[in-house]
Amino acid sequence: MIYDHIEHQLKYRACHPGIGTAFDYLLKFDPATPDGKYMIDGDRVFANVQSYTTSPTETRKYEAHKKYIDLQYIVSGEERMYHSPLSLLAVKELYNETKDVEKLTGPDDQAVIVRAGDFAIFFTHDGHKPNCSNGRDQAVKKVVVKIRA
Repeated sequence: MIYDHIEHQLKYRACHPGIGTAFDYLLKFDPATPDGKYMIDGDRVFANVQSYTTSPTETRKYEAHKKYIDLQYIVSGEERMYHSPLSLLAVKELYNETKDVEKLTGPDDQAVIVRAGDFAIFFTHDGHKPNCSNGRDQAVKKVVVKIRA
């Protein structure tokens, strides 16, 4: 997992070939973009623009992906995101290959508060629980860029 502000994105471009493409998209992102799926580089890199209200931590589940890396960028609002190595989590719902998601459960011991302009990158070995309220439920606009692992 990587957590930082978009102004430091140059430090992370070499981590994976698609991460630079994802940052290029985010640096030009128009906050007025409607929710939906946007193709950036075919099925190798695409963005899901989302607007939602955060919810209490205990109502959320950990998730992990096998095909895609998540680069989660907060456009507005803030949320708490939890991270855990997969070795510390137990399977709650079996892997769904079509949705590229496995739901997991485990302790909430590593959290970051992600605010507008911040991003978190979750690799395929990272369990993560996003969309959690930070003290209170609030509206968030986020771009999740999916990068083929």
